[in-house]
Amino acid sequence: MQASSASAGEPPGEGRRNVITEIRGTIMTIGINRPEARNAVNQETAGLLVEAFRWFEENSTLTVAVLHGLGGNFCAGYDLKELAHAPASIKLEQDVTQTPGPMGPSRMKFSKPVIAAVSGYAVAGGLELSLLADLRVVEESAIFGVFCRRFGVPLIDGGTVRLPKLIGLSHALDLILTGRPVGAQEAFQLGLANRIVPSGQALQHATELAEQISAFPQHCMRADRNSAYYSAFDASSFTEAMQFEFDTGVQVVLEESVPGAKKFSLGHGRGGAKL
Repeated sequence: MQASSASAGEPPGEGRRNVITEIRGTIMTIGINRPEARNAVNQETAGLLVEAFRWFEENSTLTVAVLHGLGGNFCAGYDLKELAHAPASIKLEQDVTQTPGPMGPSRMKFSKPVIAAVSGYAVAGGLELSLLADLRVVEESAIFGVFCRRFGVPLIDGGTVRLPKLIGLSHALDLILTGRPVGAQEAFQLGLANRIVPSGQALQHATELAEQISAFPQHCMRADRNSAYYSAFDASSFTEAMQFEFDTGVQVVLEESVPGAKKFSLGHGRGGAKL
C-alpha cells in the first residue's frame, strides 16, 4: 500500500515538525516527532495531536489510525522541562469535558479503532497515550512504566481510568504505586501489549493489523467495538449493557449481516478464507 503525501487542506501535522501524519489507503498514521526529547509532549505537540485525531475521526474515508513515535521511542510523557520553566503554559481546566488533556487527545473517544505502535519508552503520559488505543503492537525492547511517580506528577490523562479496566486493579496498582519499568513480555502477560514484534517493526506490523481490521464489514465491527466500550465504562448494569449491545447490533443486520450470510451460503469464507 502506498502512502500519500498531504497538501493544503489535508491532514494536520503533515510537514510540521512535532507531529507527522500520513494517509495509507484508509489508514492514517500519526507520528510524534520530537526524538531529541524521546517524543515527550509539550503544549504545541498536544494541540497538534488533537488536530490530527479530530481529522481522523471526522474523515469518513478513514478506517483505522496508528499512533507511533519517530526516532526509536513512542513517548516519554509530558515535557517536564516545559513544565519546570513555563508552568503557566499548561492550562488545567476543572471540567474535563471542556478541554483536551495535557497530553492532547487522551480524553477523546473515537468511533473507529486506534492502534498504538510502541517502540522504546512508553512511560508516564506516554503510557497514558498508548492506553488511548484499542490495541498495542509492542516491540520486544519497549518499556512501559509510570515513571512520573518519581517526580510527583499525577496521571491526569486517563491512566488511572483506563489501566485498571485493561489489566485489572491489582496489576494496575502495582504499576501506579511503584512506577517500575515493565518490559514487553510482562506487558503481554498483563494484557497491556496485544502483539510483540521485533525491534524496529512496530509501525509495520501495526499498519498490517490496521489493514486486516479495515477489510471487515465496518459498521458491524464498529458496533461491536462501541458496545464493548459501553459495557466497560458506561453501563450501570448487566441488563443495560445487554440492551445497548442489542440496540447497537440490530442496526447492522440488514445492512451487513444479511449480505454476509448470503456470501456464507454460497461457500465464501469457508475455513477462515478471506471474502
